[in-house]
Amino acid sequence: MSRETAYVKMLDASAKLQWNLAMILEAKALEAEKVRSWMINHVTPDAFADQQEHLKATLKVHDQMVEVIDGLTKLNMGLTSVLKAVLNHQENDSGGGFEGMLGGSFDMGDKG
Repeated sequence: MSRETAYVKMLDASAKLQWNLAMILEAKALEAEKVRSWMINHVTPDAFADQQEHLKATLKVHDQMVEVIDGLTKLNMGLTSVLKAVLNHQENDSGGGFEGMLGGSFDMGDKG
């Protein structure tokens, strides 16, 4: 298998992973909306004996949200590394490669 074929397979797998991730996030968004609705109606100061218990319950929810965001960040960093590998290959390749397939080269460098 040639390098270009391997890189195309990597990009295809990355695209499929992103599609599946989008489906998971859509389901998570629906679930989060249901939880939000339930919490608005049931997690009130009256539902807890004291303010400390109410604070613990809300911190638990926020910790779960931070874990989800952290997981998504790590997943996106992995997807980014795949794209960087393909783009670095394109830069190192003298002519041909993905330049023709992608319609020319493009700069991913920092502009800040």
